[in-house]
Amino acid sequence: MAAISASMVAELRGKTDAPMMECKRALTEADGDMAKAEELLRVKLGSKAGKAAGRITAEGVVTCSIEGDVGALLEVNCETDFVTKNDSFLALANAAAQLIAKNNPADLAALGALPYAQDGFGPTLEDVRKGLIGKIGENMSFRRFKRFASGSKLAHYLHGTRIGVVVEFEGDPTAAKDVAMHVAAMKPVALSSAEVPADLVARERSVAAAKAADDAATATAAGKPVQSAEIVAKRIEGGVQKYLKEVSLFNQSFVKNDKQTVEQMLKATGTTVKAFTLYVVGEGLEKKVDDFAAEVAAQVAAAKQPV
Repeated sequence: MAAISASMVAELRGKTDAPMMECKRALTEADGDMAKAEELLRVKLGSKAGKAAGRITAEGVVTCSIEGDVGALLEVNCETDFVTKNDSFLALANAAAQLIAKNNPADLAALGALPYAQDGFGPTLEDVRKGLIGKIGENMSFRRFKRFASGSKLAHYLHGTRIGVVVEFEGDPTAAKDVAMHVAAMKPVALSSAEVPADLVARERSVAAAKAADDAATATAAGKPVQSAEIVAKRIEGGVQKYLKEVSLFNQSFVKNDKQTVEQMLKATGTTVKAFTLYVVGEGLEKKVDDFAAEVAAQVAAAKQPV
């Protein structure tokens, strides 16, 4: 059985907003597996524990460069929030986005090889990155980027430096900008229900089935009647359909007017959204959580050891 530390409980609570004791029980049942513990909490607590995807788990910035119908969206990571406000770091991130839009590098290695000089470092972007690591004293890396040059119009929105969205569209630029802001706020995973990735649908169906089984076990223990298999199947499918509407852009209630869906707003403005790209800083990364009590205890124990 894995030891469940206070820092693990705090991390799970930070990801899910679930009560501390529920987090501890879930981690114990999952033998310390964080991802499994999150799923267990969703079965027990429903959507209240389903907020992990929107959490920021690493530091850095998202930056964007658009010139006409060509653009780029880029995430650059660093170790601490302090560095995200450093002028040299921000200059590097903005310059890299511009280089992507202009030069169309095939991958991160090709991006790093592009000519660029800053703060006395160069002659490539990678040389500048390495130079700034030494100057600032903190690691930094280009994590991911996407270049846009499909011929569609582009609208973008940056929420501070942590969330960036690019929308590919035809029609009204104001409506497209509103969609970009909506995506940043509501974080859909696809344009329509039919385009939601199959693995996400399967996971949601699994969670709904586990929740139904948990409810049936509770009812049996309490001597209450258990719902028929047909009703349970309808409940599960209903839950999946509700999820699909919640995470697909066109079906979501428009944030600036919840009386209409995004699809209805676009139709009213004669606008077509062809695609969107959303970057959230650190999404999918694990953030190091320092256990200072354990660190101090280890240092004290080491100091007591004979030389």
